[in-house]
Amino acid sequence: MEKQSRRKAIEEYARLVERLAPKSDMARGLLRSFWVGGFICMLGQIITDVFAYGFQWGMQSASTATSICLIFLSALLTGLGVYDKIGKYAGAGSIVPITGFANSVVAPAMEFRREGLVMGVGAKMFTLAGPVLVYGIGSSIIVGLISFFWR
Repeated sequence: MEKQSRRKAIEEYARLVERLAPKSDMARGLLRSFWVGGFICMLGQIITDVFAYGFQWGMQSASTATSICLIFLSALLTGLGVYDKIGKYAGAGSIVPITGFANSVVAPAMEFRREGLVMGVGAKMFTLAGPVLVYGIGSSIIVGLISFFWR
């Protein structure tokens, strides 16, 4: 008897959750993500072309300058509170690697700045980006060692 009432309560709760949970429009989310991510990439290509062909810097220097510009723009938009709105609108489309990484460093630093420069900004800056750095650097070392010894 107790098992049956427990099962009934679980089923009733599941129906309640299904009724109250917000409905997700996957097609709209994918479209938003695709066009915002594509726009960020297009902006990066435009910046690269301006530096490479407009200023005649060469592709390697232009690529470096493009990375710097995209990181700066992402950090600036995060500081102004605009990047969070872009993220809410576009979802994963806003975390194109370099801009999303810059946002993940700046956002915690801004959030904890009132705790001081060392214990606030310095300690909390890499709370989101730290694991990415650790696993990225660690995996690149492993791949490099495998490549070195494979030859």
